[in-house]
Amino acid sequence: MNREDFLMLQNNLIYLDNGATTLKPKILSEVTADYYNNYSANAHRGDYNISLKVDTMYEQTRQLVKDFINAKSTKEIIFTSGSTDSLNKIIFGYFKYHLNKDDEVLITKSEHASNILPWFELEEELKIKVKYIDLTSDLKVTLDNLKKAVTSKTKVISIAHITNVAGDIRPIKEIINYAHQNNILVLIDGAQSVAHLPYDVQTLDVDFLAFSAHKMCGPTGVGVIYGKEELLEKIKPIVVGGGMNATFDSNKERVYSDLPHRLEAGTPNIAGVIGYGSTIEYLNKIGMDVIHTYEINLRNYALKELEKVPNIIIYNKTSESGIIAFNIDGIFAQDLAIYLNKHHICVRAGNHCAKILKDEIGVKNTCRLSLYFYNTTNEIDKLVEVLKNPYILDEVI
Repeated sequence: MNREDFLMLQNNLIYLDNGATTLKPKILSEVTADYYNNYSANAHRGDYNISLKVDTMYEQTRQLVKDFINAKSTKEIIFTSGSTDSLNKIIFGYFKYHLNKDDEVLITKSEHASNILPWFELEEELKIKVKYIDLTSDLKVTLDNLKKAVTSKTKVISIAHITNVAGDIRPIKEIINYAHQNNILVLIDGAQSVAHLPYDVQTLDVDFLAFSAHKMCGPTGVGVIYGKEELLEKIKPIVVGGGMNATFDSNKERVYSDLPHRLEAGTPNIAGVIGYGSTIEYLNKIGMDVIHTYEINLRNYALKELEKVPNIIIYNKTSESGIIAFNIDGIFAQDLAIYLNKHHICVRAGNHCAKILKDEIGVKNTCRLSLYFYNTTNEIDKLVEVLKNPYILDEVI
């Protein structure tokens, strides 16, 4: 689907590492180059034509993001450098000032490092307690297991909508409903979900959401914080400086700007944000329902074919997203990835920044293929053919 829009696919490449980052359509480089070549002024600082154009294009992307996830207002859309930056700003800008000693935060052992390490830091600093929601035998989060983990001291549930190794799609709406009935806030890591599912933060009643542009055909160095306006108003900026203040004086009096600019100090990744707007429009033209359906059909095909590979171990057969974690028995994951690279097939190998998932699956490193709408059944067939090579052990060694 739409493969002609991705120049890298003309290079005899099978790219199956979309969980790490997606390929970029031609429109992104064209729009970015237009900014750099024709109106490369700063944002929100000039009173001349090209600067005003920058402001218009930059804020147009904010409107596009707002509509893409159905937020109530553009005030609820904050640009950051990526999901990691977004999660840190939410955790250290909001929750640091709203949690107390012995308050409990629930995560899972399948979360990404960016949704684990900030909580570990806050636990050490505030003496809160970070606890785990039990996963099922097929690595999923159920509402029942979540209910078992919740206590009267639970204040936050911080989980991915789709995890980056297990690939499970969590029942987020039901989790949020239950959490709110118990006065618990929910922080969603949307790095693996916003690019793959139709998203409606109002229907889901999301409190906070973090995601990245580069995982949805956009540029690196751009991320988003979504938060309900009343919650964002209470975030303490953890980066202060130019662009986020209304005034300050020598008496140390200072007044910070209104949302969203209060949380966007400094010169942002202007070209990236403007380019991101073009890729949101690109995804909208395809349709997120179309993308999601295509990916699930392709995943089902991939699972069926991969199960024909001798000695393959698939760790997340029942997950619903386009992520498949696997190993070949007797072959180290990184060695297998290097072998696949010889055949121009790109997969991820390692722990995938989910270092404590090994407690659940019993192995530290896996290979991961992660699909997007430009992948094809022919690419899956080639992967399976290479993995079924009877001399694979000799070639890996």
